Amino acid sequence: MKRLWQRIRGPLAQSSLAKNAIASVIGGALTFVRRTNRLVEGSDDPVAAVKTHEPAILAMWHGQHLLTPVFMAKGLKVTALVSRSADAELNALVAQRFGLEVVRGSGGREGVDHAKKGGARALIQLKRAMEQGSNVAMIADIPHGVPRSSGLGIITLAKLTGRPILPFAVATSRRKVLEKSWDKTTINLPFGRLSAVMGEPILVPADADEGEMEKARRQLTDALNETTLRAYQLADGRR
Repeated sequence: MKRLWQRIRGPLAQSSLAKNAIASVIGGALTFVRRTNRLVEGSDDPVAAVKTHEPAILAMWHGQHLLTPVFMAKGLKVTALVSRSADAELNALVAQRFGLEVVRGSGGREGVDHAKKGGARALIQLKRAMEQGSNVAMIADIPHGVPRSSGLGIITLAKLTGRPILPFAVATSRRKVLEKSWDKTTINLPFGRLSAVMGEPILVPADADEGEMEKARRQLTDALNETTLRAYQLADGRR
């Protein structure tokens, strides 16, 4: 499958028709998974939680975020940060099908020119979106960096806007984990149980120095890992 994808992704990247068709199929599949999984007792109402703090910054982990647009599609104004890479083009199209606005950019990796990756420009766009009342959905860990360890991009946005970060996780009892992927991408499957868990808000002071920023980064990492663990415990019936 990997070799097949590597062979066809080049031509697909050049075809808007193909990309939009695939995005429609993915969007339909995500909706089907959500509708065929029973929300378990003890789950949070993510829309209600976000509305309590909006505009807020919704934080997720790479590979654990696939069902998030389904939950955000109704009742919320959301702007999602999506990588500028060609492989992330489908993610952007799927998010737009659920009514989310999209900003393309990346936090980049250590040793990478963040300006060239669009990180600084993306943060400015996200800040403007929040000033206009939009919530932001942002993956906390850096693409192909250390999985499930927050980067500083999301912390910087919280500092610039004064808005809270809300750790969020979704899990299903039936799932396929792509063990060889760097982030252990999890494909949610239908006909099982589903959980949604929202962590406590995290605030970053506007005058936070480098040390305080690092402390907030570690705090978010711990909180998001705890939220993710709780989501899997609920979905799997381990309370």
